[in-house]
Amino acid sequence: MFIPTGELIDRARATGGAAGAFNVIMIEHAEAIVTGAEQAGLPVILQISQNAVKFHHRRLAPIAAAALSIAEAATVPVALHLDHVEDDELLDQAAGNGFGSVMYDASKRPFDENVAATHAATKRCHAQGLWVESELGEVGGKDGAHAPGVRTDPTEAASYVAATGIDALAVAVGSSHAMLTRTATLDHDLIARLRDAVPVPLVLHGSSGVPDHELTQAVHAGMLKVNIGTALNTAFTGAVRATLTENPTLVDPRKYIAPARDAMAATVAAALTLLAGAEPRP
Repeated sequence: MFIPTGELIDRARATGGAAGAFNVIMIEHAEAIVTGAEQAGLPVILQISQNAVKFHHRRLAPIAAAALSIAEAATVPVALHLDHVEDDELLDQAAGNGFGSVMYDASKRPFDENVAATHAATKRCHAQGLWVESELGEVGGKDGAHAPGVRTDPTEAASYVAATGIDALAVAVGSSHAMLTRTATLDHDLIARLRDAVPVPLVLHGSSGVPDHELTQAVHAGMLKVNIGTALNTAFTGAVRATLTENPTLVDPRKYIAPARDAMAATVAAALTLLAGAEPRP
């Protein structure tokens, strides 16, 4: 069943856990994510990033329609989120393609420009009923704001949220996008201080590189939305490699994509169960 993102986040806040948000690249990702959520009996957020739209020849509508159809047929609540949008033209397509929320990303710009652009984007999105997430500091890859020594400042975060009117804030607390090993160490004291500094939900990007015990502590400290992408691709690609190694003459993609989709679903179910079972926040 389809549910607005903001409502799903509110449910996570009420239960003391965090909402799991997983990146959709192909239709099989959406199928696996929803299957994993149904296996866990928990709600989930399907995320389609601007990079994924570029992969689909810069056409949002087909992959969005597929994800929305899968969400509407699910037996658990499913939200649809457009992630890391930098292009205003793409942003303006969100509401018309069924999205309940967007993550507008002006984090590569200087602070004042980030504030101005995000405020304008938030105003447009709110007028269309969209829930808006944004980012303070460039989370990026290993050389972004999650690199050692670079963190989100609570005082600056409070000013940013007040000036932009956003509904959720992605923060830099020690994780990094595209990590293939689960070795990130988070600053849980900083998470708690950010939670106390801003009135909106905190979002953790780059969560594939964060070990289970670090994730549960992060939720306990105040994270309400946790983004996971690379872990799904790792599970998918690993299963494809294993199947093709065992069957080197195999050419029917259904024969190797099906187990890969199952591997992604298992990854989602485990992650959602972990996030829902974190200790209640103080």
